[in-house]
Amino acid sequence: MTVRVHGICAPGFEGVRAEFERSFAERDELGASVAATLGGEVVVDLWGGDADRSGTRPWERDTLVNVYSTTKGMTALCAHLLADRGELDLDAPVARYWPRFAQAGKGDIPVRWLLSHRAGLIAPGEPMAPGAAYDWEKVTEALAATAPWWRPGTAQGYHAVTFGFLVGEVVRRVSGLSLGEFLRAEVTGPLGADVHVGTPESEHGRCADLAPPVSGAGGAGAARSTFGDAPKPPVGGLDDHPMAPVTLALHYVPLGDVNSAAYRSAELPAANGHATARGLAAVYAELACGRLLSPGALERLRTRQSEEDEPDLVLGAATPLAESWPWGLGYMLNQYGQAGPNPRAFGHGGMGGSYAFADPENRVSYAYTMNRMGAGTSGEDLRSVHLVGALYRALRERGAVPEQG
Repeated sequence: MTVRVHGICAPGFEGVRAEFERSFAERDELGASVAATLGGEVVVDLWGGDADRSGTRPWERDTLVNVYSTTKGMTALCAHLLADRGELDLDAPVARYWPRFAQAGKGDIPVRWLLSHRAGLIAPGEPMAPGAAYDWEKVTEALAATAPWWRPGTAQGYHAVTFGFLVGEVVRRVSGLSLGEFLRAEVTGPLGADVHVGTPESEHGRCADLAPPVSGAGGAGAARSTFGDAPKPPVGGLDDHPMAPVTLALHYVPLGDVNSAAYRSAELPAANGHATARGLAAVYAELACGRLLSPGALERLRTRQSEEDEPDLVLGAATPLAESWPWGLGYMLNQYGQAGPNPRAFGHGGMGGSYAFADPENRVSYAYTMNRMGAGTSGEDLRSVHLVGALYRALRERGAVPEQG
C-alpha cells in the first residue's frame, strides 16, 4: 500500500524517509511519526498513515499517541531533576519521603531501587478492581502495604506498571506536584514539547487509536489475554509460579480500554504518556546536548545498575532477547544496537514498538511513535531498528561519525 509521508528530512537524511515509507509498504504500519535531532537541530520530522483503523482520520503533524513504557523515560527524568537540585537523595530510603512505604519490611529500600527495577514491587499484594488504576491514592496505598515479591536489591524485575506509581509518588511528595504536573511545569511546558502524562480532555481529539498487530503476535491484545490468565502467586516467592512475573502487572492493576477518554486523562506514569515523536525527540535532545541535567546527573542516570548478564525476572520470562537487559536509573541502556552504535546511548521503549533515546556523545536524539502494535517486546518488530539504522548511516555519510565505545 502506498502511503503519502509528510514532513521534512535534512539533506543527506533521505534514507530515513525511505525506511519510513517502507514500513507502510512492507511492515504493516498503520500510522506513525519519527523525529531526530543533531546538536539540538531537527534533521528528521516525518509522519504519515492513519490515526484509526477505519482510515477516516489521517495522521497529522500534531497527532498524539499512547507510547506505553516509553513514558518511563519522562518519569525517570522528573526524579533526576529533583535529585540534581539536591531535593531528592537517590540513596535515601523511600520512606524518608513517603513514610507509609516502610510497611511490610520496606523501610530500607532506597529510591534508586525504584528506578532500577530492584524493589521487588512488580504488583500490589492483591489484584485491584477494574478502574482502580485511575485512583492514584488507592494504588499507592496498596503498594505501600505490599510486601516485596522478592528480597529487594537481590534481583531485577521489570516493574511494568508499578514503576510509574512508585517513582511518581516520590516525585509528588518531594515537589508537591503530580508526576504529570511536574513534567509539564519543569520540562515539556518550557520546551514546548508535545508530551503528556494525564492528557487534557481538550487534546483527546488529536489522539490516535491503538490497533492490534496484523499477525496477532505481541502487542496490546496478546498482553491482555496473557495477563488476564494470571495465577495468584504467594507474596514472598516466585518459585512455584514460573509465569507469575510475566502475568502480574496488568492482571493486578488492569489498565482498561487504552483508547478511552478515562485512560487518556489518567496519570499512569509508567504506561500512558501520549506524545508526538517530535515532542519526545525534543526532550531527549536536551539531554543529548547536555542541557536539563548537570554532567554528573547525566552520568548517574546511565550508570549500569544491573550485574553483568543478570537475568530480569520479568522480561527474561517474557522474551529471551531481554533476558539480561541492563538497566540504568530509570533508563534502558543500549543493547543490540537498538539506539545506534554508541553503547553509552540510553532511552526507553514501549510495548508495541515506540522508542526514544539520547546519544550524548554524538548529540543525537531520536523518537518513533505508532499506533499499529507490533511484537515490540520480543525483538521481532524491526520498524524502529530500520529507522535508527538509516539515521546513523546518514550521520556517517555526513561526517558525524558516531562513538563506538
